[in-house]
Amino acid sequence: MHAEVTLSITPSRPPFTQRFTGFVARHARDAVSVLILLLVLAPFAWLIQMAFRPAADALELNFQFTPTLDAFRDLWQDAFARSFGNSLLVSTLSTALSMLIGVPAAYALSRWTFRQRSHVALWILCTRMAPPIAFTIPFFLAFRWLGMLDTVWALVVVYLTFNLAIVIWMMQGFFDAAPTALEEAAWLDGCGIWSAFWHVTLPLTRPGLVATAVLCFIFSWSDFFFALILTRTQAVTAPVAIVNFLQYDGWEWTKIAAAGTLVMLPVLVFTALVRKYLVHGLTAGGVKD
Repeated sequence: MHAEVTLSITPSRPPFTQRFTGFVARHARDAVSVLILLLVLAPFAWLIQMAFRPAADALELNFQFTPTLDAFRDLWQDAFARSFGNSLLVSTLSTALSMLIGVPAAYALSRWTFRQRSHVALWILCTRMAPPIAFTIPFFLAFRWLGMLDTVWALVVVYLTFNLAIVIWMMQGFFDAAPTALEEAAWLDGCGIWSAFWHVTLPLTRPGLVATAVLCFIFSWSDFFFALILTRTQAVTAPVAIVNFLQYDGWEWTKIAAAGTLVMLPVLVFTALVRKYLVHGLTAGGVKD
């Protein structure tokens, strides 16, 4: 006759020192995260509160003031509204054209095999890796010869040149990650190459399309260097127009802050609306089955 033995295992509680160390580590990590967040957001908060201050106490350190919209009202009475419209037009056109040309090019580099394919991709990337100053003189001379200086289309061409490299390199990674079996099944069902590309492959790479378009728009929107060199009065963009508020007899701080807030606003709103696609798109492109 055998005696039945029952073993019960009770999870042991970690010792006090281990629990205390974990508690301190978690709260220290949270404190560091909050501190980094405050350091990142502090300049933006300072800029925004200055935009709503009266011009007389723009640089005061106290936070007790009556908010006013005078700086924004003055901006719209100046030529800043036109510059803001120029930035919006140039960024939208250059992003749309970059996607229209770059996405099929990336698909071709991903799906079709031809000689020197890797070298072609590398040369395309070189246009983005080179410093902007290397392209300034050729662009300036070419646009002066064509009579396109101080026009919106000159900036669209410049931004298109640089954004194409971003579109092709990012979208090629997404097309490489998309399974080709679905395209082959569409071909067997009677779809042509472009029909399969439009109805099958593009929906699979939607996060990549959104992330790429957002990056192109941000790069075009925030450019200062080329807009400063290639524009004078008619096609001046918002970042360049802000420089006009730096006068010899004093800087118009509230106007600078209001203009900076308005320039920052479209990018923040645009990014917030598509943040789900942006985060997924920026991370999914590097994973391949």
